[in-house]
Amino acid sequence: MKNRQWLLARRPQGTIQDSDFQFVETEVPALSAGEALVQNIMLSCDPTQRGWIAMDTYLPAVKIGEVVRSIGAGRVVASNNPDFAVGDIVSGLTGWQDYMVVNAKGQLTKLPPGAPLELAMSALGMNGVTAYFGLLDVGRPVAGETVVVSGAAGATGSLVGQIAKIKGCRVIGIAGGTEKCRWLTDEAGFDAAIDYKAEDVPARLKALCPKGIDVFFDNVGGEILDAALARLAMRGRIVLCGGIANYNATEPPPGPKNYLNLVVQRGRMEGFIVLDYMPRAGEAIVALAGWVQSGKLKNKVDVQHGLENAPATLRRLFEGRNEGKQLLRVAE
Repeated sequence: MKNRQWLLARRPQGTIQDSDFQFVETEVPALSAGEALVQNIMLSCDPTQRGWIAMDTYLPAVKIGEVVRSIGAGRVVASNNPDFAVGDIVSGLTGWQDYMVVNAKGQLTKLPPGAPLELAMSALGMNGVTAYFGLLDVGRPVAGETVVVSGAAGATGSLVGQIAKIKGCRVIGIAGGTEKCRWLTDEAGFDAAIDYKAEDVPARLKALCPKGIDVFFDNVGGEILDAALARLAMRGRIVLCGGIANYNATEPPPGPKNYLNLVVQRGRMEGFIVLDYMPRAGEAIVALAGWVQSGKLKNKVDVQHGLENAPATLRRLFEGRNEGKQLLRVAE
């Protein structure tokens, strides 16, 4: 059996290129005692991967020559491990490859039988857990407050806004393009949306948030974060989840100009990493599943196809071409 793999060839400079990676074909190794072989079915494409291949972050950087790290889900096709039966569907850090060998060290977790992979890897996966704890534990919204979300049409932002609505908040999303903004208001139930590509974001925030922003959930950073800081309400909270606007920057971006408004408004700006909340993931998944089943939470996925398209699919996130959760199907 052959195993196609994408290896990291060099640290990317600016926008990721296909030449930053090497596409190779190797033999699938024979299984030792306690090991199982998993065939990847679906890969998750996430902005954090840009950091993983560039530098040490909350995880060590992917080494040159290693398989590119990514979350994935697949099927057990052979097993010498009593914990994994042939046919089990599992998820974890599978990487950009057709097959991976898993051992007894808890690298992968089993998904419930019959769980739709698209749902398990979006609203009921890492993005859902991120949205749930980032908003509710870090942002701590109160019914009636105004919540603003950047990157609002993305995998995490779209869930954040909907959870805020479920909790009784007024929600405004910032996204790029007419169609994304339309989906936020017409389908996801946001109260308003700002098209950062066509509208003056500071002016629109002033008009839509006359009393200020109580919670700003930031997936973007840069000028969007600065605009939100300028409109912060008294005791406002800013949740730092990501900063995709600057992930491809070759030089450190300048700090926000309006940060002193945190002092004036007695505000709080706090970052978080979802890994800190994984021991409580079950709590989030139960709540999220209930909201999905009741129709209160809409889940949008964007599925591309073919392992050979992994770099191009990841690049879609930074080009603003994804609509909802970006996934890559590599097998049926």
